[in-house]
Amino acid sequence: MRTLGVNIDHIATVREARKIREPDPVAGAVLAELAGADGITVHLREDRRHIQERDVRLLRQTVTTHLNLEMAPTEEMTQFAISVLPDMVTLVPESRQELTTEGGLNVSGQFDNISKVVTALKNHDITVSIFIEADQRQIKDSKKIGADFVELHTGKYANAFEMAEQGEYEGELRLLKDAAQIAHKLGLGVNAGHGLNYQNVQEIAKIPGMRELNIGHSIIGRSVLVGIERAVREMKQLIKEA
Repeated sequence: MRTLGVNIDHIATVREARKIREPDPVAGAVLAELAGADGITVHLREDRRHIQERDVRLLRQTVTTHLNLEMAPTEEMTQFAISVLPDMVTLVPESRQELTTEGGLNVSGQFDNISKVVTALKNHDITVSIFIEADQRQIKDSKKIGADFVELHTGKYANAFEMAEQGEYEGELRLLKDAAQIAHKLGLGVNAGHGLNYQNVQEIAKIPGMRELNIGHSIIGRSVLVGIERAVREMKQLIKEA
């Protein structure tokens, strides 16, 4: 069964726009879980532009499903994760200039460093996922360094879908399907995320063996209009129907 991980970063984005206490992402997580979210995802960025350390610590105490911490593979972030012990850490690339994560982590190009991070996390019984492009080499190297999951970057698929570029859209979908198949054969769990919304999510949910879809912006954006509980329920229904 496909599950839904709700990324609540952008609740914190609204809060940080005024540097006040609300809206509270922790409260948002509670409501998302009540509406059926199977997990809560947050990205603690090095520049702390939205989610703060205090948010993660409070979420660790309140999340009743599972807490997925996205972070860059750095010593600082590794030590923080070990101090909090989330259920899962997803290693992602990070650039201070980007508006949001722009692509998958280059595991092959940072093999030794990422391997050390993965080992440190797994020594503390933290499940490790790596956010990567749908690329065979990246998948194989993720397996070699001991990751439990890969999260396939769906941004290119989402962009092609948005632009109604049929040939490119079908090609990106095929790459994701092939990547999921390769990962499964290697014994890796497969998640997916980035750019998924109420229009494009079902094709990704149909991919054989897909475990969890991590979705943030579209759910939080819709929640501004209809409330987070309805926004989560609608996304869950789409995934279920797929």
